[in-house]
Amino acid sequence: MTAEVKIVTDSTAYLSSEEIAKYNVHVVPLKVIFGVDDYSEGEDITSEEFYRRLASSRTLPTTSQPSINDFTQIYSELAQGGHPILSIHISSKLSGAVNSARAAKVELPQAQIEVVDSLSIAMRMLVGPAAEAAKKGQSLSQIRDSIERLNASISALGVLDTLEYLWRGGRIGGAKALLGTMLRIKPILAFEGGELKVLAKERTTRKAIQHILGLMRERMKGNAPIHVIVVHTHSLKPALVLKEEVQTHFNCAELALIELGPVLGTHIGPGFFGLGFYSEQDWQPNQ
Repeated sequence: MTAEVKIVTDSTAYLSSEEIAKYNVHVVPLKVIFGVDDYSEGEDITSEEFYRRLASSRTLPTTSQPSINDFTQIYSELAQGGHPILSIHISSKLSGAVNSARAAKVELPQAQIEVVDSLSIAMRMLVGPAAEAAKKGQSLSQIRDSIERLNASISALGVLDTLEYLWRGGRIGGAKALLGTMLRIKPILAFEGGELKVLAKERTTRKAIQHILGLMRERMKGNAPIHVIVVHTHSLKPALVLKEEVQTHFNCAELALIELGPVLGTHIGPGFFGLGFYSEQDWQPNQ
């Protein structure tokens, strides 16, 4: 009998210790670097500490992907137990974590490893379904195929407060057209195929939230329950308003609120809020 598939992810899933235990997943940390000080996300620095230091720092932090060895250590341990491995990671457009994971896979040709590039900031929405499918005894190929279909169905929308961090980090993508026009506007962005796409510009946070709700209605399939995660980068107030509006207007099978931590906070900057969502009809695990 084949051993249960194990799920590996990285720290940008921003899983709580309770979720890590519940799903029995293995988390590889990315690093955030302030000058000569580097910290492993989720281990050496909290989100609160990060945003406090970001506010007082004269230079912007940078991030660093896990090493190949970080992955081979975990993969080797799991493979020795006979476990196939599904490794789900932050968008390759934001980090080289996927490249390190793929290189580690090459170094362990006898292990059964599949690597999924989420191409999104909503990557954590893939971890729970993958872990649940693994617990039900699904094979590695079945879970990979189901997760890739789900990944293609997730919508990720958000509102930026500043383009400074994307611009300085060289990850501005489709939002480049907004440079020089950010004063008194709230750009609504979609994360599609790992790139930022500008969908609209609103003048107020309230109008931006209503626009996001309208986009959700357009993308939903009938009245099927939806899974939603509301996220923010040190911008709790509008995130709470968005969460309350979603709860009021949609049939939510799941509705969570989390603060994105140091790595995504470095790329996006403070003041961002948004959500990721998918219809329950989009999650059809292979039988």
